[in-house]
Amino acid sequence: MSGRICGSAAARRFSPARLAGVLLAAAFGLAGNAFAQQTDEEPVRLQIIGGLAGVTQFNKIERPFWETEIGQLSQGRISATIRPLDAGGLRTQEMLQLLRLGVVSFGTVLLSVTAGDEPELSAVDLPALNPDVATLRRTVGAYRPHLEAVLRDRYDIQLLGVYAYPAQVLFCVKPFTGLNDLDGRRIRTSSVAQSELMTALGAVPVSIPFADIMPSLRDDVVDCAITGTLSGYEIGLPDVTSYVHAMALSWGVSIFAVNRPYWENLPADARETIRSGVLTLEKRIWSQAGTDTQRGLACNAGAADCSGKARKAMTVVPTSPEDEIRRRKLLTDVVLPRWFTRCGRECERTWNIYLKPLFATEPHAP
Repeated sequence: MSGRICGSAAARRFSPARLAGVLLAAAFGLAGNAFAQQTDEEPVRLQIIGGLAGVTQFNKIERPFWETEIGQLSQGRISATIRPLDAGGLRTQEMLQLLRLGVVSFGTVLLSVTAGDEPELSAVDLPALNPDVATLRRTVGAYRPHLEAVLRDRYDIQLLGVYAYPAQVLFCVKPFTGLNDLDGRRIRTSSVAQSELMTALGAVPVSIPFADIMPSLRDDVVDCAITGTLSGYEIGLPDVTSYVHAMALSWGVSIFAVNRPYWENLPADARETIRSGVLTLEKRIWSQAGTDTQRGLACNAGAADCSGKARKAMTVVPTSPEDEIRRRKLLTDVVLPRWFTRCGRECERTWNIYLKPLFATEPHAP
C-alpha cells in the first residue's frame, strides 16, 4: 500500500487530533457519539452532510430521501437531518479528513477537491476521460472496488455511494468552434486537472468558486467558464455568455461515505437499511445526472419547456470529430502524465489494473 497511509486505523481512531475533532463536532452538533454502541431498541438519529445546495440532486432527491424516505424504509426506526455540503461553514476541501476524524459521521466528498490530499481518488473524474455518462458509468464501475479499499485502508471510511452531477461543459462569451479554438482565452476552472487541460489548449485557467462565476463573466475577469450544463443555466449564464460546448469535460463525481467506527457501532439492521437505501438513492442520482445533462443543453439552447425565468437562447457548439480526436490526445499526452506525476507510481499501477483496459481499444488509448 502507498506511503501516503497515515498510520494504523486504531491510531487514527483514538489520536488526540480525532478526540479534539469529536469534541469540536459535539460543540457544533455535527457528529454523533462515534464511541457509544447503540442498542437494538434505541431510535437511530443521523446527521447527514449532503451534496451542493441549490441543485436538483440535493433539493429533489437527497433531502426527501433522508428527511422522509429513510423513516419509511425503517418503519420509523431511523430519522435523519441533512444539510448541504457548502453550507454551515464546513470547507469542502476538508470533508475527507472530517470523515476520517469522525467530526462528520455521514458526509459527501467531491473527488476533484480532494486531489491535494489523495489524488488517487480523483481518477474516475479526470478531465477528458469521460465524454458521456455511459463512459463515466463504466469508469466508476471498474474503479469502485479500489476506491472502496483506499477509503477503508487509509482513512477508516466506509463507502456507501458514488454520485455524479450533470456534465461540466464550456460556456463562452464570444464564438468558438471547439477545443482547438480556445487559445488565449481566460477560462474559469475548478480543479488542478481542469487548469492543466486548459493550459494545454493554449487558454489561461483562472480558479474561481462556483458562486463567483456570474460576476467574473459579467466583469470581464474571464472569457469562458467550465460548469454544469443545467447549473450554468440556473445561475443565469445565458445572460452573460452566448456559446456552450456539448462535450463533457468532467462530471463532478462525489462519494457518500461514513466514518467506519461510527458505522460499525450502529445496529446491524440499521446498517442494512441505510446501505440498501443509499444504493437506491445512487441509482436515482445517476439517472438524474444523465437527464439533467441533456436538459441543461436544451434549456441553454432556448427550449420552450424549461421552467423558471425565460433566458435568451444560446448557440450549442456540437462535439466535432476533431474535438474527439483532440480529447483523446489530451488525455494521453497531458491529463494522465501530469496526474501520474502528482499521484506517484501507485496511481500508474492502479490505472493499468482498473482503468486502462476500458480504453485500450480506443485510438490514442492511454
